[in-house]
Amino acid sequence: MLSKRVVACLDVKDGELAKSIKFVDTKTIGDPVAKAKEYYEGGLDELVFYDITASSEKRNIMLDVVSAVAQQIFIPFSVGGGIRTLQDIDALLRSGVEKINVNSAAVKRPGLINECASAIGRQNTVLSMDVQRVTPSTACPSGFEVVINGGRSPMGLDAIAWAKEGVVRGAGELVVNSIDGDGTRDGYDIELTRNIAEAVSVPVVASGGAGHPEHLRQVLTEGKADAALVASMVHYGDFTIGEIKQYLHDQGVRVRRHF
Repeated sequence: MLSKRVVACLDVKDGELAKSIKFVDTKTIGDPVAKAKEYYEGGLDELVFYDITASSEKRNIMLDVVSAVAQQIFIPFSVGGGIRTLQDIDALLRSGVEKINVNSAAVKRPGLINECASAIGRQNTVLSMDVQRVTPSTACPSGFEVVINGGRSPMGLDAIAWAKEGVVRGAGELVVNSIDGDGTRDGYDIELTRNIAEAVSVPVVASGGAGHPEHLRQVLTEGKADAALVASMVHYGDFTIGEIKQYLHDQGVRVRRHF
């Protein structure tokens, strides 16, 4: 059995670490480079970096910040935000990134997933999805809708169907972020995560709502996620990466032990 992964997320705005609740009321809360180093030294399995306004502002990702973070860590490093072309991908890889996250641009032009997978391999191509609960409809029969541009633009696209298409096109991993849970620290959307995990054959990273190590246990077991993403609970000092992993280990969840 493969170990479950603990993944930290750095949402970055204007070069600063930022955090919001349900994608609104965004506040800057620190230095992303310092946090990356802290989490790496604390035993983190993987780091995800999102330039959260690059897509909505129609600009490229801040490569200088990405490069500064990459120099501090020696674990898988995944980056998303403002990625539209193979040239964008090449620039990120040269900055020290291993995995490429596509989101808004892939919804607008799904062929981007194919291009990315062909250029750098499925294993390095990640489809990130921002998802909100809606009333089930013909367009969204699952009751989960894909939203792009940093939570600003609902697309009338069913999240389960999009997850399946993304995998067919070449995504080797999915990051599934619940907008309803984002920043609340009330727990992951177990139903959303499980529904997508059961629908696809690639690893699923659960995101949105982590506030206590028990939330990670729930989504990694009941939600069938392969990894759990944390942000607020470590950014604000509620728990360390080591404490989270120790709890999971004590609860019988297999994790990579760095302690």
